[in-house]
Amino acid sequence: MPRGRRGSRVSALEGGREEEAAPARLQPPAEAEAAAERILLRGIFEIGNGGCDVELGERALRWRPIRPERPVGDSKFDLLCKEDSIELKDVFSVKLKRRCSFKQQRRGTLLGITLFICLKKEQNKLKDSTLDLINYSEDHCNVWFRELKKILSGSTNVLAHSLHGISHVVTATLHIIMGHIQPVDVCTFSTTGKLLRFGFSAMFGFGGRTLALAENYRWMSPSKRRDFAVIKTLATLKPEDCEISFLPLNSSQDGERMAQESPKSGCNKQWQTIQGQFLNVSIMAIPCLCSVAPRGLAPNTRLNNGSMALIIVRNTSRPEFIKHLKRYTSVKNQFNFPFIETYNVEEVKVYPRNTAGYNPEEEDGPQETASGNTTFPWNVDGDLMEVASEVHVRLHPGLISFYGGSMEEVNDSKVTCNCL
Repeated sequence: MPRGRRGSRVSALEGGREEEAAPARLQPPAEAEAAAERILLRGIFEIGNGGCDVELGERALRWRPIRPERPVGDSKFDLLCKEDSIELKDVFSVKLKRRCSFKQQRRGTLLGITLFICLKKEQNKLKDSTLDLINYSEDHCNVWFRELKKILSGSTNVLAHSLHGISHVVTATLHIIMGHIQPVDVCTFSTTGKLLRFGFSAMFGFGGRTLALAENYRWMSPSKRRDFAVIKTLATLKPEDCEISFLPLNSSQDGERMAQESPKSGCNKQWQTIQGQFLNVSIMAIPCLCSVAPRGLAPNTRLNNGSMALIIVRNTSRPEFIKHLKRYTSVKNQFNFPFIETYNVEEVKVYPRNTAGYNPEEEDGPQETASGNTTFPWNVDGDLMEVASEVHVRLHPGLISFYGGSMEEVNDSKVTCNCL
């Protein structure tokens, strides 16, 4: 892969020498979007031949040269002081940049961080290039490196775990080389007839509240942020008042209580309805194997069996709920509790009935938007989704195909949750 010279700028990545390439000027809509974007990190790096104030947002990396005194007779001064940026979706890798000699046995002298970028060259052609963020401080660069790696790779990898049984780059690469194709069921999430997103798994209640709280502490490492959010959400554990309607499959699996067996369920044609107080509602189209759940969050479903696992945790005491959570890290049946119901379903509709006003102290619960609507947090594939009304989840069997193979339970997991 060709490496960019140390003095490269993103404007130079578009092709040609730095002196001939004018950096793209952000238009007012882009400036407004940049202003609304949450800033994760700020720091100073050398980009090109000068120092820059650099900001890392959720969607873009932006920098502006530190303004020196205007040189006499320099017509390019105003041009060089303009803000430049790259979108993080165009960054495919990041590494620490070091200077190493042939005889050097250690890691070498730290120079900064290198971003590897995919750019559109002309017509449909793509090219790769690099951007160097120069700073000799190990502590400073390590903080930025960890944050960039987290954004590029994501905090969760449930799909990779469920496809391969493990998050392993070599395994994924060999599946591609060997042409192992695995069809996967996909869900659509919509509200009042409007499509929200595609996904594979979702949690409402405890799972959504925990993620909403964790998002407010992005400065923590992923493991510490997760443990902190779980503990704090458990400390203020409360159920969600909602109505759940679902369309069950015609056939059942052993150990599952189907809808017609529930004495509190109402029926509207084939749709079943449950009302009450629920601590958590999980809707899973894939097993969701992960480091803290070696059997999966939904061990009774598969990648392409044409069904979703609906797991309902009714209101119970905090100690009993913690026992349920601890079961995920073991080989015991995490659903073998009287307050848990599981179903195999094709569609699910969740109607929150909590109309209480917004409590600013509850940063993990329902939030009030600018329009005055109360939104409820959902955890969809590890991403926070906030919705003000009901959510309709529909399964689309084998909608997409991934490179992958058959999976096995991760019984030798080395990563566990330290918060319980």
